[in-house]
Amino acid sequence: MRALVLASTSPYRRALLARLALPFDVLAPEVCEAEVAHEPPAMRARRLATAKAQAVAHQYPEAIVLGSDQVASLGEHVLHKSGHAARCREQLTALSGKTASFHTACAVIGASARVNLIHLDTTAVAFRVLASDEIERYIEREQPFDCAGSFKAESLGISLFERIDSSDPTALIGLPLIWVAQALRSCGYALP
Repeated sequence: MRALVLASTSPYRRALLARLALPFDVLAPEVCEAEVAHEPPAMRARRLATAKAQAVAHQYPEAIVLGSDQVASLGEHVLHKSGHAARCREQLTALSGKTASFHTACAVIGASARVNLIHLDTTAVAFRVLASDEIERYIEREQPFDCAGSFKAESLGISLFERIDSSDPTALIGLPLIWVAQALRSCGYALP
C-alpha cells in the first residue's frame, strides 16, 4: 500500500482524515495562497487544493497525496479567517440573516500511480438573524479566529444557523470525507 500524505497544516483536516483510521503523514505544502484578481471563490479553492497536493506529490512521487482548501464567500466576497474579535464581529454581522457558500476542494494525486482526482463540494450555510449580544457571547465563548466565516459548525457555531445544505456534512469543517473515502478506495486503500 502506498504511503498516504495529507498536504495540509490544518488541525481540523488532520482530525477529519484520522476518522478514516488509515495511517498517514502530514506535510506543509509550501504553496503561495495569494488571491488571483477576479477569480471566483470555487475556482480559487480548486486551484489551491490542487497546488497543495501537487507540491507534496512532487517531493513524494510514490505516495498518494491529499490536498484540500476551503474558500468561504458571501456572494463573490471572500470570507477570510478573522484572526481577531473585531474582524470576527464584522463577519458575523455581515452574515446575519444571509446565506454564505463554503467551497471545499480536494485533490488526490499520486505521481507514480498516475492518480489525479479533483472534487469540489459547496455547502450553503443560512444564518439566522443574529443580535449583537448573541454575536458578542458567541465570540467570547468560541473565539473562532482561525476559521473562515468566523464560526465553528462542529461546535457552538451550529447555534448561529437556520440550516445547512450540503451533500457531505464534513465538507463544512474542511474535508469532505464521503468523497475522500471514495477516492482513497479507488486508490486501493481498504475502507469499509
